[in-house]
Amino acid sequence: MKSILVHEVGLRDGLQMERQTVPLERKLAWLRTLMDAGVDVIQVGSFVHPTKVPQMADTDQLFRELSQPGVRRPGPLLSGLVLNEKGLDRGLVCGVEMFCMGVSASETHSQKNTGMSIAEATDRIIAIGVRARESGKRVQVSVQSAFGCGYEGEVPPERVLGLVRRFVEAGLTNISLADTAGHATPDQVKVLYTELFRIGDGIECACHFHNTYGLAMANAYAAVQAGVTSVETSIAGLGGCPFTKIAGGNLCTEDFVHYLHQTGQREDIHMKPLIDLAADVAAFLGREMSGMVYRAGPIPETGA
Repeated sequence: MKSILVHEVGLRDGLQMERQTVPLERKLAWLRTLMDAGVDVIQVGSFVHPTKVPQMADTDQLFRELSQPGVRRPGPLLSGLVLNEKGLDRGLVCGVEMFCMGVSASETHSQKNTGMSIAEATDRIIAIGVRARESGKRVQVSVQSAFGCGYEGEVPPERVLGLVRRFVEAGLTNISLADTAGHATPDQVKVLYTELFRIGDGIECACHFHNTYGLAMANAYAAVQAGVTSVETSIAGLGGCPFTKIAGGNLCTEDFVHYLHQTGQREDIHMKPLIDLAADVAAFLGREMSGMVYRAGPIPETGA
């Protein structure tokens, strides 16, 4: 089994749902803690209009602060989400190392999220992805609402696979499937990823599960068993899509890393800073978070 990469998305997917604005300096402190903890990729923010998602208004500045010569720490890649050409332009200027972008497999969600049809969004995202790759950046493309839609219900698997084929034909082979509505089940996850890998050679897959109905951890396990090598998680279980019908939190970073520790897969990722950070997030937001390990503590290594 290949080593599982942890892609932390809490500062983007997590905070986009929060009404309480997190100051720049606090975000930077959280980001540096994540970098020191040893996760593999950190999604710093998204390049969206600040009136639509006010929490992302400082994304450009965060990247500039983290990318300064003499400040940039070795370790995780810094990723950013873009929805359009303007977002890509901003990201190229301020130091994004890996661009994430995607298309929804639901027409209703696509319109609410981007104001575009699936067809229009696909053409634009492929063009943006190719341009980012030609600029020497890593690129990950995703299919959102891949396992169901809060507005439309079931999403046909062939529609999801059709979008993946478009990506692969354009040379974009780092693919993430996102369970935007939280409808996925482990059996469904295993089947869809198995079919996805049959599309072509050289495909690398990531997964992004929302915990709306409590199955995020089980779905991530099923995805890894099917060959997925990158799992997107959110510190303290923060997050969800603000443009879906019911927003649920994400797969919790410290809970998933605890699982990796218990199974001997990624003991190089440090648990204590993640648990401390989850507690700090909970204290800042003034509520208990959905994560389990930051409350219970990790299982002692001695078994005591």
